[in-house]
Amino acid sequence: MTTFYRGYREHGTARVVIDDKGRTRPLPKQLKLFNHSPTGFEWGYGGSGPAQLALAILVHALGDKDRALRLHQKFKWAVVARLPADGWMLTPEVVLARVQEIEQETAA
Repeated sequence: MTTFYRGYREHGTARVVIDDKGRTRPLPKQLKLFNHSPTGFEWGYGGSGPAQLALAILVHALGDKDRALRLHQKFKWAVVARLPADGWMLTPEVVLARVQEIEQETAA
């Protein structure tokens, strides 16, 4: 079993956890780094909640806050805005592959 990010809805509220070999914990929002959405995460469109989620996923997956800040808006549009409203899972490998594609597109 591997690590993955999972988004789901509980009583109408968007929840996002890191599942690490069956042990789950909430994904930190990274509000001190950049406060897009103090009310929480969202996905499936291009607003402030999805921007906060994109930043939080990238900070965790990359381990580099500056790189995450630089890339999170593009990641939001490329990945988070397209996630299904009812729930989703992403592995860090998928996140890193998409980041690599975004960086290659930006460099071109």
